[in-house]
Amino acid sequence: MKRPPPGRNAMSPLRLGFIGIGLMGTPMTRRLLEAGFDVTVWNRSADKARALEADGARLAASIAELTQGVDVVMLCLANTAVVKEVVFGDGGVASVGSAGKTLVDFSSSDPAATRDMAARLEAACGMGWVDSPVSGGVAGAEAGSLAVMCGGDADRMAAVEPLLAPLAARVTHMGGVGSGQVTKVCNQMVVGCQAAVLAETVALAESSGVDATRLVEALSGGFADSKPFQILTPRMASADYAEPPWHLRTLLKDLDMAVAQSQRSQSATPMSGLAAQLMRTHATQGHADNDPATLVEHYRKPRN
Repeated sequence: MKRPPPGRNAMSPLRLGFIGIGLMGTPMTRRLLEAGFDVTVWNRSADKARALEADGARLAASIAELTQGVDVVMLCLANTAVVKEVVFGDGGVASVGSAGKTLVDFSSSDPAATRDMAARLEAACGMGWVDSPVSGGVAGAEAGSLAVMCGGDADRMAAVEPLLAPLAARVTHMGGVGSGQVTKVCNQMVVGCQAAVLAETVALAESSGVDATRLVEALSGGFADSKPFQILTPRMASADYAEPPWHLRTLLKDLDMAVAQSQRSQSATPMSGLAAQLMRTHATQGHADNDPATLVEHYRKPRN
């Protein structure tokens, strides 16, 4: 597909900045460029950002330079601590932000910390915050079929939503700032608990003499079917852990946020807490950067 030259999208004069050019940020930025948006990028590892020049991206030498030159700053970062550093660290977004700009955070961050950071950013420079975590993985980012769950002021959300169209099959405004992050926590509770039980499922099938590679064929379309089932079960059954679609440390981080949010809201999360502990044990055994599908190895009998 031939991409348009750099320039403002005819439907939106807003200039976009994207910080966090990783597994998700790279295809998301490419989608925005293909849609004709003017996008400036910055990444801690400059080579990743530089790779997008051929797609029409402008490169910023610093976070401050990017923030000064755009109307909307988009983040897709590893965790809450990194978001805080990018926004409030030396030369960060807050140092040059202004009331006419908006920050859109695609990262999966702690809901309470998100509310605190949004209030702090507005107090510091008047800049607004829309939390917009995503679900759908790298494949969804490449296809523009992500599910985006948003929290923020209604007027600011209405202004931002057209910018999300190239990225998402569905955008849902869940309420005020932090509501998007709470919704993403709920999403990850479902995914994390499924990952944990799928490991038991595959191991049980194998130890009972059933070909676990046929579980997807047998159960697709039934009540057990789901995206995690379709993605993780074949990888577990075949012990194919190459090129993981996401990392165990990321899922563990999100489950820990679910437990923390449950304590704040006084809502019990025993299953999510157990899934987090199982993953923490697995992570401490050297699997933090591996595919969550490797959880099955805890239960699998040695293969001859």
